[in-house]
Amino acid sequence: MSFDAPALYSNAFDHQARTLSASCLDFLMIELVPMAERLAKELSTDDKTLDEDELKETVFFRLESLGYRVGQGLAERFSRDRPRFTDNLDVIKFLCKDLWTTLFKKQVDNLKTNHRGVYVLTDNSFRPFARMSMSVRSEAVAVAQAYLWFPCGVIRGALSSLGINTTVQAETAELPGATFQIKTVQPRS
Repeated sequence: MSFDAPALYSNAFDHQARTLSASCLDFLMIELVPMAERLAKELSTDDKTLDEDELKETVFFRLESLGYRVGQGLAERFSRDRPRFTDNLDVIKFLCKDLWTTLFKKQVDNLKTNHRGVYVLTDNSFRPFARMSMSVRSEAVAVAQAYLWFPCGVIRGALSSLGINTTVQAETAELPGATFQIKTVQPRS
């Protein structure tokens, strides 16, 4: 760390700035789920006691909403200097290559599509799971599921910002891997 005067604008190609950003995202991801759970419990004691499924749904909604806004901002920032996308597949490729690299320092490992609006992204070493403890495998997979809700929101927000309405679901069967299923939603006429 240096005590030099900070630059007014961070250089996107500055290695130190990118390392700091990666660390901040890691810490954010670590703290988001417990914070959302704590808030949901505090708010439930004010109104009524939520059962476990309602609590889980409240936490999911909060994390997904936060991710949605982050995804919108990322897509707006990193697509502004690019030519317009010609179709949905180009947008998904942009997500898999450029945005994923910005967030998780690597591209998606695999992209599959049925060419009818369903895309499956596979990341075999999903960065938020890299340091997750795996003492009891079944418990670790269950705990890890909550850490997928924020990235689902990021994906949905980024795609929404680029003109594609979607639903996004994620799962993990084996840590540190994660699979995201994206389904496009056609607007009602």
